[in-house]
Amino acid sequence: MAYKKREKRGFSARRKSGRASRHTRRDTSPEVHNLPTMTCGEDVTMESLLTALFQYKSPADVKEIAQAIGLPPHCLQDLDTALRSLRHRHLLAAHGKKKYLLNGEIVKEGTLSVHPRGFGFAALAADETTGKKQDDIFIPERNMAGALHGDRILLGLQRLSSRRNRLEGAVLAILERTAEQIVGFYAEGSKRGIVTPEDARFPFQIIIPLEFSGGAQNGAAVVVQLDPAGKEKKPPEPFQKPALVGKIIEVLGNPEELAVQMEMVIRKHGLPRTFTPVAIHEAEALTIPTTVSADRTDLRDILHVTIDGETARDFDDAVSIVKTKNGYKLYVSIADVSHYVKPGSPLDQEAYLRGTSVYFPTGVVPMLPEQLSNEICSLKPDENRYSFTCILDFDRNGKRQKTEFCKSIIKSQYRLTYTLVSQILVDKDTAVRSQYKPLLTPLKWMGELAAQLEQLRLKRGSIGLEIPEAIIDLNTEENTILSIRRSDRNQAHKIVEEFMLAANEAVAATFVKHRHPAIFRIHENPDTMKAMELSRLLHSLGFHSREDAGSIQWFDQVLKTARGTPQEYIVNNLILRVMQQARYSTDNIGHFGLAADSYTHFTSPIRRYPDLLVHRALARLLHLDKEKVQTQEASSLSEAADFLSDRERIAVKAERDMLDRLKVFYMEDKVGEVFEGIISGVSAFGLFIELRESLISGAVSLTDMSGDSFFVDEENHRILGRSSRTSYQLGDLVQVRLLSADKQRWRLNFTLE
Repeated sequence: MAYKKREKRGFSARRKSGRASRHTRRDTSPEVHNLPTMTCGEDVTMESLLTALFQYKSPADVKEIAQAIGLPPHCLQDLDTALRSLRHRHLLAAHGKKKYLLNGEIVKEGTLSVHPRGFGFAALAADETTGKKQDDIFIPERNMAGALHGDRILLGLQRLSSRRNRLEGAVLAILERTAEQIVGFYAEGSKRGIVTPEDARFPFQIIIPLEFSGGAQNGAAVVVQLDPAGKEKKPPEPFQKPALVGKIIEVLGNPEELAVQMEMVIRKHGLPRTFTPVAIHEAEALTIPTTVSADRTDLRDILHVTIDGETARDFDDAVSIVKTKNGYKLYVSIADVSHYVKPGSPLDQEAYLRGTSVYFPTGVVPMLPEQLSNEICSLKPDENRYSFTCILDFDRNGKRQKTEFCKSIIKSQYRLTYTLVSQILVDKDTAVRSQYKPLLTPLKWMGELAAQLEQLRLKRGSIGLEIPEAIIDLNTEENTILSIRRSDRNQAHKIVEEFMLAANEAVAATFVKHRHPAIFRIHENPDTMKAMELSRLLHSLGFHSREDAGSIQWFDQVLKTARGTPQEYIVNNLILRVMQQARYSTDNIGHFGLAADSYTHFTSPIRRYPDLLVHRALARLLHLDKEKVQTQEASSLSEAADFLSDRERIAVKAERDMLDRLKVFYMEDKVGEVFEGIISGVSAFGLFIELRESLISGAVSLTDMSGDSFFVDEENHRILGRSSRTSYQLGDLVQVRLLSADKQRWRLNFTLE
């Protein structure tokens, strides 16, 4: 009987007997990671060989590969044997006589994400042909080959089952190790210490020889430098997890202190902590302008004000308004950071690598040294400052009629806060209005114009999400948390928001009009399938719309229906989750959320590097840059846009991480107390709860729900009692009692009252 030859489905693993395994779940270690023994006296690993081959975009012969990995000529025969072995495992493809290239169908590049239980997923780059995102590849723990969370890896694909058509991967080589330093907690032993990583995505322990403990005390938060050569396959007693070896390079201190927690977050997310000495020296050599150069417009007689939060220290923007016979003339003056931070300078290189300032309630990681961000560039009251001014003329209905730009010098006359402006315009506080009498009329005009701009924006289809944030009040002297409260968005916030949106849109429109290379802020349409799923979910909550799910009209109708209901906050959050993430790009495809044909970021160059690039591009376009720097190549701008989008995402994750920690710290002495919350999610685990007054989130486990046996009704996003038929549905208001504040996983656990 003839047997049909089995189709090759991936790189092959071999039993020690040499026969192919019949099992679909194959252990790729150690055989897959070994090469035939080298008899020439040299040692070559499969990882080093594959890493070298990864650099080749066209087939290479044995001699070329030998030179790349530093093998002498007498090892060519051994190398050829090793290459043929890799080809036999389908990791390489042969081209002609003894020329090889990685098999792109089987060997892929990816970025590894590790689960606390030890397995991982590799995120692959977009398909080179279609540009579409490829599915993540599951990597079982046995196939991790020592790779860590965040590593850039080469992985081999193997199909588990033709019926399930599911791929599984194995790490073949580590191209780049991103986690050379890890934050954790130290425990001292009699012969050596141990550090347990704080991040559960590093599910191992780190052995610390006592001479490398850095004087750390038991329980201290520390930073460990991993020893790339140090690895213990079996954990030392009494430790139960696989262990690496390292040395403590920094003792952060007591993890119960908020300042130490901030330092842990900074290091966990790889945020830069200090500026280079040369960048600091450059910043200290800069001076505040005292004269008006010929290429600047003197706007010091125009009444500029800044409007920011009470604790703000870096003032990017100042605004002024004049009423004209046809409407309004608005001045949006932005700190001229580009005057001080020159392309390619040490300051510029530092700012680019940071990408953005990162703000925590307990401090800030600035994009620029404080000499610039808080002093020289900051538009402080009653001080001369260089700025880049956008002058916008609007008609009586708020439609933009004319746009001008100029490099300017201004002198802000008032440092206002959102609270002050609200007291003047909304509360009509007599004492405050008397103190700021010269501002009453200009602020009134600002309120009128902002209302017109908002109305026009919403009319054209801009999605009016209203999502409050949690405000954390600290006792700065004792570094403790006084309260966590829901933010209030008042008319002052809307004034600043609408004026910045108007300036950003005007700048973007100028780039489009002149077809000038620039970085845009883009926002793609939501995924149709996700929008349809959300539509079904909202329908189950009683929010209906006849419009096509995911369309501007559908979002508008749903938000209007939810406005004023207890579920308004949840509906707004659900809509936000289904949205694509805004990002930077040189390809202007518009901004879905704002319903804008083009949009960019111009108004915050002190804290966002993309705005600095936009300032430079606009100055070149309008011939305002006296240094006449050549137009930046679109390719380098595109690379910068991708990098800066990544930096923004990292900053958002770090800020969210710190907020989660502070919320748990704040709640730890409130165990047993009862709070009013709303069900923000339903899963097989149980209910997710958000407290209404503080926006603090937590969870109710099914195992902690008493009085009945409960099960999940996934279709209707609710949990039901089997006997009582008691229902807990997404959006329901509930009373919850705090069971515990978990500082290991930074979670709050509740039970229903």
